[in-house]
Amino acid sequence: MTHATIRAMTANDWPQVESIYREGIAAGNATFESEPPSWSDFDAGKLGVGRLVAADSDGAVLGWIAASRVSAREVYRGVVEHSVYVAHDARGRGVGKDLLAAFLSEAAPAGIWTVQASIFPENAASLTLHERAGFRRIGHRERVAYMTYGPWADTWRDTILIERRLG
Repeated sequence: MTHATIRAMTANDWPQVESIYREGIAAGNATFESEPPSWSDFDAGKLGVGRLVAADSDGAVLGWIAASRVSAREVYRGVVEHSVYVAHDARGRGVGKDLLAAFLSEAAPAGIWTVQASIFPENAASLTLHERAGFRRIGHRERVAYMTYGPWADTWRDTILIERRLG
């Protein structure tokens, strides 16, 4: 179990958040992105609600979670896609579970009714985390995008689409 504090992410957290993001990119099963965005692009693209970090007693960021709208169309205003990343050295300690629980508790009061994500089938830890948090698999997208970097370079990747309905 983690002894982390879950709190709002700030611009000052970005160097540590970016480092954790880079770990996920390097492992090859977190994102199709080959580089993290700049802080300004991340800040502009993510919702303020549920943008959280887990920090240890010394203030070191152990993980983060954030979401963005799936569409600018008003009818989809309550549908978001989220990402949760945990530092390699903090895995298996409940950090992801705590971040996801805190995110979900902020989401529904903010008018979010559907939280979704696309997860690589090889990312068993993330699939298990989300299933335990009440997410369901709603689709398997085959060869949805071409990986251009890392251990899966030059291969087409599948993703599992998951969602959880709130409120």
